[in-house]
Amino acid sequence: MSDADKLQEVQIDSLVYGGNGMGRLSDGKAVFVPYTLPGEKALVRLVDEQSRYAVAELVQVLEPSGEREAPKCKHFGVCGGCQYQHFSYPQQVAVKRAILIEQLQRIGRMDDPPVLPMIPSPHPWNYRNAVQFHISDHGKVGYQKSGSHEVVEIEECHLPEEALNQIWPLLDMESISGIRRLSMRSGVNEDVLLNFESDALDLPEIALDLPVSVVLQSPVDTIVVAGDDAVHIAVEDRLFRVSAGSFFQVNTAQAAEMVNCLLSNLPLQRDTVLMDLYCGVGLFSAFLAPKVSRVVGVEISPSACDDFAYNLDQYENVDLYQDAAENVIPHLDLSPDIVLVDPPRAGVHKTVLDAIAEKNVPFIAYVSCDPSTLARDARRLIAKGYSLNQVVPIDMFPQTAHIESISFFSKLID
Repeated sequence: MSDADKLQEVQIDSLVYGGNGMGRLSDGKAVFVPYTLPGEKALVRLVDEQSRYAVAELVQVLEPSGEREAPKCKHFGVCGGCQYQHFSYPQQVAVKRAILIEQLQRIGRMDDPPVLPMIPSPHPWNYRNAVQFHISDHGKVGYQKSGSHEVVEIEECHLPEEALNQIWPLLDMESISGIRRLSMRSGVNEDVLLNFESDALDLPEIALDLPVSVVLQSPVDTIVVAGDDAVHIAVEDRLFRVSAGSFFQVNTAQAAEMVNCLLSNLPLQRDTVLMDLYCGVGLFSAFLAPKVSRVVGVEISPSACDDFAYNLDQYENVDLYQDAAENVIPHLDLSPDIVLVDPPRAGVHKTVLDAIAEKNVPFIAYVSCDPSTLARDARRLIAKGYSLNQVVPIDMFPQTAHIESISFFSKLID
C-alpha cells in the first residue's frame, strides 16, 4: 500500500472501549482512531490493517464535533497517559457508562444490563495518589507512548495529586544508571514515597536532597534509602499503610465511594462469613470486618499481605491466605455467605469462578477495572445460576478510558 493509500477520510460513528473512535473505511471495514469523537470527519493514516479491522492514527480533524474541547495538557495525544481530554468531563462519564453497557450486552450477552448512573469523581484533575513514570535515555521522567516502548518526556501532568506534582519536576535521573521506572505515592500530611525500580541485579547509589521517603527495588533486593518504605492513606478517616510494592486504589475520594457502595449493598449480618479475594492491603476487609462474624482474605503479593496484617491487626475475626486465589478457594473447606472479588484487569480465574459456584455462595460482589473481562465473567456466573442484580459504575480515572464498576450477583439457594 502506498503512502497516499494509507491516508483516508473517515466519519467517526462511536467511541469504543479503550478510548478510540470507530468509523468505516471506504471498503466498509471498521477502523479505530484515537482522539476522535462521534460525528467528526477525520483524515487518518492507516498503521495496521487486518482482515476484519484497521487501526489508524489521527492526522487532522476535518469536521470537529460540537463536544470537542481544547485539552488541558500540551502532551495530550502524544504521551499516551490520557485518552479523553478532548471533551468535557460530564460527557466522559456518560460515554464510559454507555461503553460498560455495550460490553455487557455484546460479551456478556445481556439484553438490558442493570447499570446504574456512574458516580463521577469529585476531582476530574489531580486525583491520583500514585503514578508510575518511565525514564528516558536522557534521564528525564515521562510516559510510554501508546502502543510503544518509546518514552515521551513530559513537562506537565494534571493527573497526580499536588504533593506529587511538587516533586517529580525536580528529579534528574541522568546520573543514575539502571533505573527504568519510578513509582510515586502520596499519603496523609503530603508524605511522598519514591520507589525507584531497576532491572539490574545490583542497585545503584542514589542521593536525594528532598523531604521524601525513598526505596530502591531490584529483582533480588529492596532497600530503604531514606524515610519509610510505606505511606499512610486515609479513607473515611481510617488510615491504611501502603508499602512501595503494594496496590491501592489511586483515587482516594472514589475509594471511599467504593467502600460505601459495598456497605450499602452487601447483606451483612453478624453471622456472615465473607471471603475477600485479591484483598490487597485490606481496604474493603477493614470496613467489613466489624460487621460480620468472619473475614477470610486471599492475596498473592507478599508486601500487600504484610500491609493487610498491619491494617487489620485489631480484628480477631480475620484470616489471611498468601497465595493465588485459584490455589486457595477450591481447596478451602469453607462455604462463605459472601465472596468479594477485586481482580486485576485479566478478571477472575476460571477455576475461582467455578469454585465459587460449586460452593453455592449466595452473594458475590465483583469489583472490576475492565468491563470486557467483567462481561466475560458475568456471563459465566449467569450460566451457573446467578442473577446480576445491579452494576454501579464509579469513575476512578477521569480523562482516561479506564472504567471501574462494582457488580452484585445473587443466587437462589434451595
